[in-house]
Amino acid sequence: MNAIQVRDVHKVYRRYGRRKQFATLKSALLSGSVLTDLRPDAVFEALKGVSFDVPKGRTFGIVGRNGSGKSTMLKLIAGIGKPTAGSVRVQGRVSALIELGAGFHPEISGRENVYINGLMLGLSRREIADRFEDIVRFAELDEFIDAPVKTYSSGMYMRLGFAVAINVDPDVLLVDEVLAVGDEAFTHKCLDKFAEFRRRGRTVLLVTHSLDLVTRFCDEALWLDSGVVKVQGDPKRVVDAYLMDVAVSENLQLAEAAPTPEIPNPDAEPTDMFKAAEGRWGSREAEITAVEMIGASGLPAHLFKSGERVDIRLHVRANQRINDFAFGVGIFNAEGVCVYGTNTEIEGFSPQSLSGDADVFLFFESLDLVEGTYKVDVAVHTRDGVPYDYHRLFYTFRVKSRTKDVGIYRPRHRWTFEGQVKITPHDQ
Repeated sequence: MNAIQVRDVHKVYRRYGRRKQFATLKSALLSGSVLTDLRPDAVFEALKGVSFDVPKGRTFGIVGRNGSGKSTMLKLIAGIGKPTAGSVRVQGRVSALIELGAGFHPEISGRENVYINGLMLGLSRREIADRFEDIVRFAELDEFIDAPVKTYSSGMYMRLGFAVAINVDPDVLLVDEVLAVGDEAFTHKCLDKFAEFRRRGRTVLLVTHSLDLVTRFCDEALWLDSGVVKVQGDPKRVVDAYLMDVAVSENLQLAEAAPTPEIPNPDAEPTDMFKAAEGRWGSREAEITAVEMIGASGLPAHLFKSGERVDIRLHVRANQRINDFAFGVGIFNAEGVCVYGTNTEIEGFSPQSLSGDADVFLFFESLDLVEGTYKVDVAVHTRDGVPYDYHRLFYTFRVKSRTKDVGIYRPRHRWTFEGQVKITPHDQ
């Protein structure tokens, strides 16, 4: 039996602030349909024929970029709006964690707001009274429950809204990116509540950017993109497909944003390259004509997985024969901290001659960097450091990782545990 059934749902919004505006609702109705008579560029279709089922007792995740239609879909299921076409059916009592505390009145106390919100969510006064202490305890607002809501901090306000919605004991719980409602301890308490809902056979529909939550908690997932279902099924498969698409888009954005190095200006050469801003310097006896970063696919890219093999290729052209030269590469994080730098002189290479065109490769068997954005310096210079062509901070790449550790470098490592301890990885 399906708790949620969505069939060929379309949702169209009118774009405001463009073209003709109706003077009154009456004139809009007399002129015909408010939406269908508008020009195509005067409407925005948030959902374009979305269909899916959520069986009773299952946890279902929806992922996608901002503006993909996720929250619109959730609001239609919650009954906050109606589809322009298609149908949405929900079995049982629904509680939506979408806009927490949206119905709170700032001038009255938290206690009164709990009763008003409980009634709005379908509880009787007796049911609210029976659950009142649990609501206050869950929200951690024992000392403030009789104070006007306008005196609450934003975190207190959101926690109370979450506590009311979660204690309605719904058959279907709708959750839209609301776990940032308190400190880490409160977030864990919210996750424990979701786990309790699953154990009790309740249906949960989760919209979130936290892909780890989807793979850990959901039985099935769906990826929405521009109002269209792209992939549906096993959460890990859906998340991996979504991340692959995001990586392709990021690669394109980074490639389009890459600057073209300016003509070298010897007079502008800084005294300390590592402290210099973006730029290019050198005497140009030899030039770096192109730089490519090549990932495991064998193709140039700007986005890599932590631990992936990465090759940096320098296309070099010598405008005259030279025999005093070295090639260098430096990697910097977004704060300008040098992550790693080396050159052929440091590593003991002896130059013989350079003339015409050449390719120089620096191979990283495993780029063990934490997630983040990095910049690359490249150079061809004399053995004692005088630049022929130095490119400072022109080349950007990004490292992605499912592990959200911190720092710069990720050393190879493993955990072991002994004694009276039981602990397992998330994926087991």
